[in-house]
Amino acid sequence: MGIVRPSKTHTAGEALRYMENAMGLLKAAAIEDNIYLNKKPVREAFGTAYLAILEALNEALIKKGLTRKELPKSVDGYMAVIKKHLSVNNGKLVREFDSLYEALHIAGYYRGLIYHASAVKDYMKSADTFIKKILP
Repeated sequence: MGIVRPSKTHTAGEALRYMENAMGLLKAAAIEDNIYLNKKPVREAFGTAYLAILEALNEALIKKGLTRKELPKSVDGYMAVIKKHLSVNNGKLVREFDSLYEALHIAGYYRGLIYHASAVKDYMKSADTFIKKILP
């Protein structure tokens, strides 16, 4: 899996700001017959939403005592630290992260396969719910 570079600053609310930016990208995109006409802003929104999830995870891990240097640098690394620090007795969070990684980053951003408006909104809502779950 690819290397993920954590941002240099992990401020409270950064993940939510990213999500707001992702939703803003979608608001500017035209929809016709429940399909986004231009895939580019949709792909950018998916990429930004995925970054929001990573920012939320980084913030939660720093609150758990990890240093910036200890933050994961890959998707597999994130799954390992979620399991170890955030989801010790419950694998649901790891499965949810993996599902969002596949949908947002791979299908939505990297491959541009998701452009049905209802599906896009559902995935954005799922990303927002995930963030609020790990950053109460």
